[in-house]
Amino acid sequence: MDKETLIENIKNQFPVDIIDTSVIKDKRVLAEANSASIINISEYLIKTLGLRFIIASAYHTKAGIEILYHFSDDKSGNILNIHVVLPIEKPEIESLANMIPGANWIEREMHEILGITFKNHPEPEKLISEGNWAEGVYPYRKNFKS
Repeated sequence: MDKETLIENIKNQFPVDIIDTSVIKDKRVLAEANSASIINISEYLIKTLGLRFIIASAYHTKAGIEILYHFSDDKSGNILNIHVVLPIEKPEIESLANMIPGANWIEREMHEILGITFKNHPEPEKLISEGNWAEGVYPYRKNFKS
């Protein structure tokens, strides 16, 4: 599906939850979304539009903890990034791992390095931090100057 149709579909399906959209590069689309809608948006992308979940990535900025969920339309080669921002005081979001098993490990990793709580995660055990750093320490969080 072409980028314009992809944008139109998600904006029409989620008029309140999709805050903004933009074409970043030739084959990449970014959609800013309300974090509370990540399950519904992801389900629509996979089950209705036939996109494939690739991975998620997260980083800490002055705005909060930002997550990019990467989805692929394998037929066209287009990539859709769903971008959400979580408050640093309580960075939590619903887990995609119950719907998308491939999200399991990356969510566990993001929890350990950034302190994101993935609600209803099916396997919240530690993945990489055991013995590497103290409980409650999130090595990828930054100390921003005011």
